[in-house]
This record gives sequence, C-alpha cells and structure tokens, in this order.
Amino acid sequence: MIKKKDFLFTSESVTEGHPDKMADQISDAILDAMIADDPGCRTAIETLLKTGIVIVAGEVTTSTYVEIPDVVREVVKNIGYTRAKYGFDYETCGVITSIGKQSSNISQGVNNAYEARAGNGYENEFDVQGAGDQGMMFGYACNETEELMPLPIQLAHKLAHRLSEVRKAGILPYLRPDGKSQVTVKYENDKPVSVETIVIAAQHAPNINTDSQIKPDMKEFVVKPIIPAEYMSKDLKLFVNPTGEFTIGGPMGDTGVTGRKIIIDTYGGMARHGGGCFSGKDPSKVDRSAAYAARYVAKNLVASGAADRLEIEVAYAIGVAHPVSIMIETFDTEKVDVKKIQEAVKEIFDLRPAAIIKHLNLLRPIYRKTATYGHFGRHDRDFTWEKLDKVDEIKSFLGLK
Repeated sequence: MIKKKDFLFTSESVTEGHPDKMADQISDAILDAMIADDPGCRTAIETLLKTGIVIVAGEVTTSTYVEIPDVVREVVKNIGYTRAKYGFDYETCGVITSIGKQSSNISQGVNNAYEARAGNGYENEFDVQGAGDQGMMFGYACNETEELMPLPIQLAHKLAHRLSEVRKAGILPYLRPDGKSQVTVKYENDKPVSVETIVIAAQHAPNINTDSQIKPDMKEFVVKPIIPAEYMSKDLKLFVNPTGEFTIGGPMGDTGVTGRKIIIDTYGGMARHGGGCFSGKDPSKVDRSAAYAARYVAKNLVASGAADRLEIEVAYAIGVAHPVSIMIETFDTEKVDVKKIQEAVKEIFDLRPAAIIKHLNLLRPIYRKTATYGHFGRHDRDFTWEKLDKVDEIKSFLGLK
C-alpha cells in the first residue's frame, strides 16, 4: 500500500505588469497580429525590456505586414504603463526590432514531414507536417480544484489577477502595474487542506505606508475575496511587500525577457516542464501546441475518473509528425491499469502537430491573453485545450462508469 504524504507546497504568479510577463504579452500580441491575417505564418518572437526601451527579435516567415512598434505600444498602454513616473511610458519608450526569416533547414521538415518524404506510414494530411523542433512536453491534471489544476497555482493566479483588478477599477488607486503573489498550501494525505502562507508584492506610489495601509488593503480587497473560507488557516501568515517598500517596478526595476516564467505558465511546479516556453511561438512549434494537447489529454483522463492525478509526457523529433514517445504517470492514483490508459491515449488522441492544430483550432489570434495568469485552468472558450469532449469516449474505452 502506498503511504500518503503530508507536506507544504508553494506556487507563485505575477501580474501583467511584471517585466517578464510584459515581454510574453508583446511576443504573443505580435503573433496574434500576424496569425490573424496569415494563419500559416511561422513565428519565434523574443522580447526584451529595460528602462525606456523594448527590443523585439526573432525569426518570422509571413505574407502579411505588422507595424511592430504600434503593437508594442498598445500592449504597454493596456497594461498600465502610461506615465514616465511609473517607470515606463508607452508613448516615449524606444522600440528596436531585429527580425529574420525562419531557417530553411527547419521549414523543410515542418512543411514536408519525414513520414511523407520516406513514404512510410503516410496515411493522410496529418502526416505532411512535421514537428517544428525536437523536445518533450508535459501535461498535467488533478482533481483538487474544479479546473482540475493544482490548488496552489490556481490561487496564486487569482490573487495576481485580483491585484490588477483593484488597480484598474480604482479600488486601490495607489497601486502600479507590477506585482507578484505566492501561496503555500498544506497537504494532508496528499489532499490540500489549508492555505498557510501568502506573499504579495504590490508596486505602489511613493509615500504609501506598507504596514498601515497596503497590508490591511491587501487583506481586505485582495486576499479575502479570493481565498475560500474553508482553506483559510487560522494561523495564516500574510507577507505584504516584506522589504517595506516597492515603488521601483516594471522594466525600471528588473529586465523583462520572453519565456522566463514557464513554471507560472504551467502548473506552478507541481508537474514537470519540458523546458521550452510558449509565448511568441506559432502552433507549428510543439513547445506550444503539444503542451496544450498534453494538458487536454491529462484533463480529459482525470475528468473521466481514470486517475486522481495524471501527468503525460509527449516527445518529438524535428521534422517528424508522430511522437517518438508517450509516457503516462498516475502517481499511484489510477483506477484502471496504466497500460490500458496508455492504450486509450493512443486510440483516442491524435498527437501529430497538424492534428493538434486542427482539433484545437489553434490558427487564430488567441495568444496574447494566454500570456498572463497561466495557460491552463482558464474559463475561456478560446482555450480549447481545456474542453472536456473526450470523457465519454475514455470511459467507454476503459470501462469506467
């Protein structure tokens, strides 16, 4: 019998005004602008921000034209960096671009997959497109929240989002766009039972006292509306701006770079990550599309009752359509034999890149909004990888009621 564990687990999130998340949003906004007019575009866009400047670089192949500086400024304005005293200003910041074409060595394998070239196993349209790179992608789901996500990262995202809400709504007008949240959850017998510690870093205007004003406001207007009463520990530790002051934020306080918040983007550390980031990459890149598909598979399996917790790894070779391996980990929570679950995945889910793109309808300008508050566990119809449309088929295959 497997011994269940008692432990503390911590996850963090950041607001849309965090410099790394600013970079992610800019990269994905440029992708959206291109894919809206050219669904077949290929993009790998990286953004770097520092005081007064945005640098956009990468590889792009597209038939459309995008005025990148305009896209950059619109994103920065929407986030809330509209005055120089906030540490960044959308109107006066410099924008530098360095964009080249996608390597022909890569595109030849994506446009004409190994299966089609070799004539082995070539069956239909989905064997034509190869993976945009090698690598392994992970998907995860668990039954501890209604979104089938780990509780720590879900609460951290909701707290970070609430920080932006109270700022933009004028409830706490002294707040500035940058901010972070962190949540520590106590688990007993592998189940979450209480929130033990919350850390909030909230960028604010000068001359606002943390202890007398910001901390009470955070407790009343941010923490209480988000943390369910049944999880609120009576010994909750709440740390707000523990250094005492947070007036220097955004790109003035720290350099922002695309792809530096991959654990925040996924499962808060509760599951593994293959290493590749999502933002700025079109769906031909399996770093993004296959990670979405892996979440889709894991979520449907957990929703079917196949396991309480489940992680899937899918690995690819560049230019090859079919995955080179698929692995299922159930952490000893499976309700049927794991080999049978693996058979269900291979029978029910097509994990070739072209099939993923078609089934999840990924050739749309939906990516900018994925770049904040997590790519998974969201109630948004455009997040097609969150739909539960394979549950009945899985139950039938596995003999589950």
